This record gives sequence, C-alpha cells and structure tokens, in this order.
Amino acid sequence: MARNLVNRYVWLVDTISRYGRITLKDLNKAWLRSEISEGKPLARRTFFHYRDGVEEMFDINIQCDKSTFEYYIDDSGGENNARLQSWLVDSASMSGMLSNARDISERIMVENVPSAREHLPVIIDALKQNRRIRFSYKSYTRSRPTDGIVLEPYFVKIFKQLWYVIGLNVKDGLIKTYSLDRIGDLNILQESFTMPANVNPSDFFKDCFGIITNQNSPKRIVLRVEPTQAKYFRALPLHSSQQEEIHDEYSVFTYKMRITYDLKEEIMSHGASIEVLEPQELKTLIRTELEQALKNYQ
Repeated sequence: MARNLVNRYVWLVDTISRYGRITLKDLNKAWLRSEISEGKPLARRTFFHYRDGVEEMFDINIQCDKSTFEYYIDDSGGENNARLQSWLVDSASMSGMLSNARDISERIMVENVPSAREHLPVIIDALKQNRRIRFSYKSYTRSRPTDGIVLEPYFVKIFKQLWYVIGLNVKDGLIKTYSLDRIGDLNILQESFTMPANVNPSDFFKDCFGIITNQNSPKRIVLRVEPTQAKYFRALPLHSSQQEEIHDEYSVFTYKMRITYDLKEEIMSHGASIEVLEPQELKTLIRTELEQALKNYQ
C-alpha cells in the first residue's frame, strides 16, 4: 500500500508538471486514463490528501490559481531546489518501477556502485543542524586511512552515481571534497559552525565539470566532435555553458569552464571522436597524457 501511495504522489507531480497548469476536472480525466486509478475517480478529498503527502515527502508545493482554479507546481525555490525535487521524484518513480518488476529481475541489469545509505542520512542531519562531523577516510593516494578528520559540512553533491560531501577541513583550514564510499567511523559532533557568507553551494562548482575544482580562472574551451558523438553531447551536455556550431562533418562545442582533472578524464574517455581546439594548455595536457600512455605499449 505504501508503495502504491508513493507511485500516486509521483504520478500527481509528473502530470501537473507536464501540463504546467491543470484544473481538477482535467486532472481527474487524466487520472482515469491511467492504470494507477484502477478505474476509480480521483475524489477531491483524496486529491488534497495526496497534495499534502507530496509536500511532506518531496517538499513540492502544489498551488492553486484561484482566478482560474488551475493547479501548478510552485517553482519559487530556485533552480537548485527544482533539480533536487526532480531528482527525488525520479528516484521514487524508479524505485517503484523496479519494485514492481521483481518477477523479471533476471532481465534487468543494474550497475553495482558503492552505496551511500549508511552515511548520507547522518551527513544530511549534520547539515540541518550546522554541526561538525568526525570520520576516517581511505584515500586512494594513501596506504592507510586517515583517522579523526573533523569537517564542517557545507553541502553534498552526487556525480556519476557517487555521493560526496564538501566542507571545511578544520585542521587544514581548507575546503575539501570527500567521497562517502571511502568514509568510516562517522559521527556528528556537538560543536556547531556557521556557514560562511561567501560560500554558495550553487556557485561552488558552477565553472567545473565533475567533483574536482580549483582556483584557476574559467577558460574558453572549444571541442571538435564527430557527428555521432555530438548527438550524445546534445542529449547530455557537459556543462550548462555548452553551445554548438554544426558543420557538415562535425560539430564545434564551446564552453566556459575551469580546466580540471575530471574534465581532462572526460574528454579522454571519448577517444578519437573529440579534438580539443582551445585552449593550448588543455591540448598540451591531453597530448602529454596520451604520449605517456602510448609508451606503455611500445
């Protein structure tokens, strides 16, 4: 029953989002056309009950325009809040679909990735209270874990199905990023902290691809991409600044980003289908990496 209720919440949000604005009468028509209704109308009282459930579960407000009696999703929370709400709804929707597909589980292939279930709730609790956390960390660059790291957690970010926490390392006095799958012995401390006024989570990675950032200035990055790969770039842009110039045999994509390790790795992962045209320092960086890799096969 709980699973069906979540599915109904997701249906309600998705339907109102697709229509933009919709009256309760038209919403009921759409409801009756869906399998989720089981042929029963959406009673007004039930709709209000579901609307309250959506707000409680997803923090999504369904408002009514009293001049037209149309319902719509309140998007006054900003772009980042909208992305989070969309992610929550998508996750709930996917969970429901997969739960209903257990009888064909051998035909559904999913990627095995480290889980953040153990640590993410604790860190989110620390975020809510602005409290420091202490943990050990198994860095890939060290043979032994580092114990007793104290962090003021500023925000969390998901990248390529891994969760990261970003905050101030109290000992070093530097803002650092930690992957949740390498954290151990996590505890919330009694010590509180104040978020710095100059740290804006939405802006922190604004000029970066991925989870690694630096203090370098954003550069104009130009990539020449062969036609098939260009279709993927259109569907999944590397960055919000992406612009495309289409030619007969290739496309030129332009960005404004910092040159980071994650960006270099992403470009190299596409092999010969991408050529860096600008800037020279990125071209040199990738050429040096490729030349070093080629030596391994000589």
